[in-house]
Amino acid sequence: MAEVKMRKQLSVFLSNRPGELSRLCGVLRDNNVNMQGISVHDAIDHCLVRIVVDNPTKASLLLEREEWHVTEQNVVMVSVMNVPGALGKISQKLAEADINICYAYASALPGADEAMMILNTDANERAVEALQ
Repeated sequence: MAEVKMRKQLSVFLSNRPGELSRLCGVLRDNNVNMQGISVHDAIDHCLVRIVVDNPTKASLLLEREEWHVTEQNVVMVSVMNVPGALGKISQKLAEADINICYAYASALPGADEAMMILNTDANERAVEALQ
C-alpha cells in the first residue's frame, strides 16, 4: 500500500429528487471545496451522500447553511495498487488485527496504476496502523 491516512468524511442527508446532488456539488464548487471521494446511497425519500473533501470544516459549514443535515466521521483513506487482490490484502490485514470493515467505497480508472479506497471500520486508528 502506497499511502494510508485518517480523513474526515461528511455524511449529508438529501431529498431523493432530481437536482439535489447537483445543488450540493454547486455549493462546494462555488466555494472552492474539492471532493476527493463520494458515495451516494438511496432510500425511498432521501439519500445519504458520503464525501471526503479537501476542507471538511468549511464544507460542513456551507452545507449546514443550506439546511442539510451533516455529520462527520473519521474514515481511512488508502491508496492501493490497481491490481486483482488489492482489496483482499487490505481485508486480510484488518481481519488479522480483528478489525471489522463497516463500509467501503473505491474507484480507479481503467489502466490506472493506483486506486483510492475509503474505509470505515470499527477501529479506524488501529486500521491505519495495521495497513501502514
